[in-house]
Amino acid sequence: MIEVIGVRFKEAGKIYYFDPNDLDITMDDYVIVETVRGLEFGHVVIVNKQVDEDDVVLPLKKVERIANDEDIANVRENEQLAKKAMEVCVDKIKFHQLDMNLVDVEYTFDRSKVVFYFTAEGRIDFRDLVKDLASQFKTRIELRQIGVRDEAKLLGGIGPCGRMLCCSTFLGDFEPVSIKMAKDQSLSLNPAKISGLCGRLMCCLKYENDHYEDTKKQLPDMGKEISTTYGEGKVVGLNLLEELIQVELHEDETIIEYTIDELIDENIISVPVTE
Repeated sequence: MIEVIGVRFKEAGKIYYFDPNDLDITMDDYVIVETVRGLEFGHVVIVNKQVDEDDVVLPLKKVERIANDEDIANVRENEQLAKKAMEVCVDKIKFHQLDMNLVDVEYTFDRSKVVFYFTAEGRIDFRDLVKDLASQFKTRIELRQIGVRDEAKLLGGIGPCGRMLCCSTFLGDFEPVSIKMAKDQSLSLNPAKISGLCGRLMCCLKYENDHYEDTKKQLPDMGKEISTTYGEGKVVGLNLLEELIQVELHEDETIIEYTIDELIDENIISVPVTE
């Protein structure tokens, strides 16, 4: 086992592990760490965690120092510089008549690089744009094309639920979401009702999906013929969230409702095996 701290570089970004380097680091501290992009300023979200060496990439980068007031002031200045860089880049994009949408601009902590995030329908030849930007800012320039989900994460917004977007507030990584999840949850398949601001399926379809999948494995399928104490019938309704089924009896077309426990008691389904 090895002791690590977890650091985020963006508000809802991925968590990266670092060696605390025997420093007295506490939750919510800001630290300066060495990354592939050079020195970076990060927010500590996990402290004193023991992880298996197989779960991290060794050797772990060490924390350089706990951020001081000068470091924090430097970050604030970088944010102001990024705003100005965005204005310049927008003008350059118009000048070169490029079909791309600038989303965000970020300076690395040591200002050795400026990263421009953009979206576009296809590939963009931005070589002339990079030359102009490099001559303007006198530093390394990186243009990074991102997808619509990443754009929503960077820009933020309010989802159909009325809350701030999950991706911009707490989701570190995007997980695959499929239309099957909406079907399993008996949701409307109208794209307008199950899509987020990014135009893709809502991330929250994944949250309860494991429960729906586990319950679906236990309950009989829609249309299945089953024998009950009241007679033969057919499954005509499933409520996976409340773990209920509705059975229509053939004899008098009466509809009765069963819970999972009642189905087990009547030997209609077997007790689920726990691993």
